[in-house]
Amino acid sequence: MKDTNVLKLFWPETCPFCGKVHREGACPACLPAVKRLELKGPRCMQCGKPVRRTEDEYCRDCAHTYHHYDRGSSIWLHKPPVSTSIYRFKYQNQRNYGSYYAEKMAEQCGAFIRACDPYLIVPIPLHPRKRRSRGYNQAEILAACLGKLTDIRVDGRGLARIRSSSPQKLLGSSERRRNVRGAFAVTEHFRPVPSVLLIDDIYTTGNTVDAAAEILKKAGVENVCFLTISIGQGY
Repeated sequence: MKDTNVLKLFWPETCPFCGKVHREGACPACLPAVKRLELKGPRCMQCGKPVRRTEDEYCRDCAHTYHHYDRGSSIWLHKPPVSTSIYRFKYQNQRNYGSYYAEKMAEQCGAFIRACDPYLIVPIPLHPRKRRSRGYNQAEILAACLGKLTDIRVDGRGLARIRSSSPQKLLGSSERRRNVRGAFAVTEHFRPVPSVLLIDDIYTTGNTVDAAAEILKKAGVENVCFLTISIGQGY
């Protein structure tokens, strides 16, 4: 077995937000900014985005949109330094950030996970061509780490991305919906269960999660919730 102390000499632990060597998650310089982005106060009953007033049940997106998923939650708002951290996790091979994000999910969203009572954790899949190009699926890494922490089974083969699509961040709202329409399908490995927790890195308008949830419900899943690292602003 490889000596983990030796490995850390070559790949030292770093702060996921600034990249400087630090042994325990967010470094003291980044921690205040990260704490300010934690989701607190009144939140949308469906997607979990912040809302301005406690009497507002839904954010402006969910108030005018039908969602196939049931509920959702996230750790932080999608702003720097969280957004830059996720970019490095997603595109710059910082796979080691996955364990830190999963620990924060279990810590800050534990009550939400228990309320969803998922039989399976399912990561949002990448199209095979994109996965080969990137070399990994960040949602799979995150789901695997969260599954170990929560002792919930992870299914990374039951849901597939069958149609490649443009990056959602480049598109408007209606274009995003069209972009992911027909993008997902269940495979021969999938077996229906009462509830699923979908895992992804970012939630903005919810079109990707919705497309996946719709397919899972058509396949016999009763309840689909989602959990992401960050989420866009609500109000």
